[in-house]
Amino acid sequence: MKKLVAILSSLIIFSGFAQESNVSLIVLGTLQDGGSPHIGCSKSCCTLLFENPDPTRKVVSLGILDSTNQKTYLFEATPDFSAQLQQLQQHLEGNLNTPNGIFLTHAHIGHYTGLMYLGREALGAKNVPVYAMPKMKHFLENNGPWSQLVSLNNMNLHPLAANTKIQLTNALTVEPFLVPHRDEFSETIGYKVYGPNKTVLFIPDIDKWAKWESSIVEEIKKVDYAFIDATFYSGEEINNRAISEIPHPFVIESMELFKELSKVEKSKIYFTHFNHTNPLLNKQSKAYQEVLMEGYKLATYGLRIKL
Repeated sequence: MKKLVAILSSLIIFSGFAQESNVSLIVLGTLQDGGSPHIGCSKSCCTLLFENPDPTRKVVSLGILDSTNQKTYLFEATPDFSAQLQQLQQHLEGNLNTPNGIFLTHAHIGHYTGLMYLGREALGAKNVPVYAMPKMKHFLENNGPWSQLVSLNNMNLHPLAANTKIQLTNALTVEPFLVPHRDEFSETIGYKVYGPNKTVLFIPDIDKWAKWESSIVEEIKKVDYAFIDATFYSGEEINNRAISEIPHPFVIESMELFKELSKVEKSKIYFTHFNHTNPLLNKQSKAYQEVLMEGYKLATYGLRIKL
């Protein structure tokens, strides 16, 4: 009997069967920094939303839940921080007030300003771990009101290093990497998140893919899920600003770049970080249908994936 158990155990190990995972990714937001409806917008994409807001339209963010270790982690601190934290923490038995770590990508308003809710005017949090690259860390430490969050110990800054993994629990590891973007106040990074069975790529903001020293096509092949920048569907959305001010890979450019990928590889891709003008926010649009027909996916609020 013991010999039979040993044989079966070996078969499970060597056949690559995945263990049941208690680590989940939860999509907490999919919009560009300014949200939707967007300030100053009088177009049809926003007018009705000002009258009847959509509670699922929140700025880009991912949450990670390790239910075995009863820990949660938040990627980005957005203007929708309060609602997103509540959405994440409700999956935790203890329903703690703060996450066990917040991982920032860069110093553009949709990605870090939610930290203000940790302050004395709001939560009055104590030593919430916030992970940031050197320039981002320096920016928070030396500029108000963020510096007050540091001096009052509302948050505890943890330094990140590019391409250096951080093990958060026995089932969860995070690795930051640099990407090219408008770096006025900090560097910009993406993340790889390693769960027990699956790996996630998260790049909410980047300039054109060709500017990156890595190949996005090859990086997609290395992971199981890729949540990537889809701010603008095409240049037609930008009719009043220079694209040099807000460079991003257009979705039509990304699809052209990815066209030789297999169906399996394409199915890994979840477009996210949608500008309020992006037709992918409209399920009735031709663009929405085209992206799905090509085999790609769109990040949606509340989506939960086992890692």
